Amino acid sequence: MERKRIRMKVMGLSIGQIRTGAYALILAQTDGPIRIPVIIGAPEAQAIASRMEHVTTPRPMTHDLFASMAHAFGIAIQEVFIYKFEDGVFLSEISMTDGERRISIDSRTSDAIAIAMRTGAPIYTTHEILEECGFVIKDEPVDSDADKNDSGHTTGRATRDLPVNTLEKLRDKAIQKEDYEEAARLTEIINNKKSTL
Repeated sequence: MERKRIRMKVMGLSIGQIRTGAYALILAQTDGPIRIPVIIGAPEAQAIASRMEHVTTPRPMTHDLFASMAHAFGIAIQEVFIYKFEDGVFLSEISMTDGERRISIDSRTSDAIAIAMRTGAPIYTTHEILEECGFVIKDEPVDSDADKNDSGHTTGRATRDLPVNTLEKLRDKAIQKEDYEEAARLTEIINNKKSTL
């Protein structure tokens, strides 16, 4: 029996480093509050960031080349499925079809997501992974004179009213502390503010 897939989307990518050469990619449940952090390397972070920011590179990057080759040969990328979390690593596969055959190939999650972003393929995971690795962002309104919660995080309106550059500094500090929940919450606020500029 096939497991039910939960649709995910790319929510944000940390700019500050968590540790040397590693970044946090935050995936968000499309119809729910759960997020999962995926630790990825610098090259993959660059590939994902360039797509998020709609940057066109002078020459095709590896993921662009893969997408172009698939298109040239009539191969459609159907989905990315993050199917297992084992020893701190997310295991993923890319499903594709040429119209007659459907095949799935093993892939690093970061590469699979970078390709999905270039082909418009949906990203899925399982209930089990969300339960094991997921977290919920809490962003409740606060009184105007209260801008910190018990853990020292800025919350609610106090956070949303801060300028983008301040929010980015707060996010980078959260990333340095490996506080993925706070980093993801701040990234979402930053993205929302930038989209309204």
